Amino acid sequence: MAEQTFDLIVVGGGPGGYVAAIRGAQLGMKVACVEREHYGGICLNWGCIPTKALLRSAQVMDDVHHAKEFGLKVDGVSFDLSAVVKRSRGVAGQLSKGVSHLLKKNKVAAIDGEARLVKPGELKVKLKKGGEDTLKAPHVILATGARARQIPGMESDGRLIWTYKEAMVPEAMPKSLLVVGSGAIGIEFASFYRSMGAEVTVVEVMERILPVEDAEISAAARKQFEKRGIKLVTKAAVKGLKKGENSVTATIESSGKSEEVTVDRVIMAVGIVGNVENLGLEENKIPVERTHVVVDEYLRTNVKGVYAIGDLVGPPWLAHKASHEGVLCVEKIAGVEGLHPMDVTKIPGCTYSHPQIASVGYTEERAKEAGYEVKVGKFPFIGNGKAIAMGESDGMIKTVFDAKTGELLGAHMLGAEVTEMIQGYVVARTMEATELDLMHSIFPHPTISEAMHEAVLDAYGRAIHF
Repeated sequence: MAEQTFDLIVVGGGPGGYVAAIRGAQLGMKVACVEREHYGGICLNWGCIPTKALLRSAQVMDDVHHAKEFGLKVDGVSFDLSAVVKRSRGVAGQLSKGVSHLLKKNKVAAIDGEARLVKPGELKVKLKKGGEDTLKAPHVILATGARARQIPGMESDGRLIWTYKEAMVPEAMPKSLLVVGSGAIGIEFASFYRSMGAEVTVVEVMERILPVEDAEISAAARKQFEKRGIKLVTKAAVKGLKKGENSVTATIESSGKSEEVTVDRVIMAVGIVGNVENLGLEENKIPVERTHVVVDEYLRTNVKGVYAIGDLVGPPWLAHKASHEGVLCVEKIAGVEGLHPMDVTKIPGCTYSHPQIASVGYTEERAKEAGYEVKVGKFPFIGNGKAIAMGESDGMIKTVFDAKTGELLGAHMLGAEVTEMIQGYVVARTMEATELDLMHSIFPHPTISEAMHEAVLDAYGRAIHF
């Protein structure tokens, strides 16, 4: 059993962990990153990246089906599911190897194994190659991420009832599919499978789909999903799943009524739970609430020298939030001056379905609840030349401003490429931009981003093109 000493040890090599490790190395620390499975974590291997590869295939399929509208003739459209999945896995594999390269480039000691906090400053690592190491450091960051939440009695079995992992590597395309949960993960899979020809039903316990989004965006998205043939059942709950030989019968309760729906496969997309087991949290009296480690605004636990970041510490469960927390945590350890605690109202959220959804900051409802007097601007894509030229005129942008100060409180977007454009509003939020800053910014023509400008102008009665 070997013993090694570092300045910083990061447990977990996902988008929070590997970024924290690299930033620590950049700041002159001797750093180790312990990973039990694969570098890049769920995001690169089984989440953000491979799902986007699948959704890209779906987008191409959608475009081909609409080729006639663009004056093109395409006959005999079909797909090779194994090739679609293979491409997705190849993209994930390429990026995972890239993370290993980055760690090596920055002289981070990458240790393959499972770590457990024995006491503050000391970890025992059960090595993947066999044996055990003791690692010591004055600072330990826990970044072990999370996994799909399982509902008792409706647990995934890998064949008929899927989590996101099984949904990404189907051996055959189901003819019918039930998605339980209409958050970003559920909606993205519903969109992918519908594009590939499956009959899709989505069940959501809340009164509307995409419940964290602005109500108007949610309603507009629902219309577009239903137009694509996706069945959406809200204010409903799945009370049971009965497995057949090659199908599942779901009991769905809504408005006091119960009905049974039989489908080929079920995807459970009902949230996540933190990977808090076997970390040594209980022995070190580090508090855990609802499977997530409790931390302060700089990601510090109640134990000196022990920190936690990413999905392990709670919502929003986003890779870019984890990465930012990793940098913030390490820079606080290093004594970097001028740091600001994490502000969740400045974290963008994106759903890469067709249509796309993106947002940052307060919804109109939340802004009013927080006591703001608001000015709201809206602009539909039907008034945007580039969107019409692209055949993507079904979309809209909504902005929310503080009526007293002109501060941009929130922005909410639906339609083509909005997951790329939202960053403009994110920068505005971070810089505390006002309506005048955005009005005086010049947007290139012709671009869909011009709709962002018009949505700002509309909040103040100055929209030009609608």
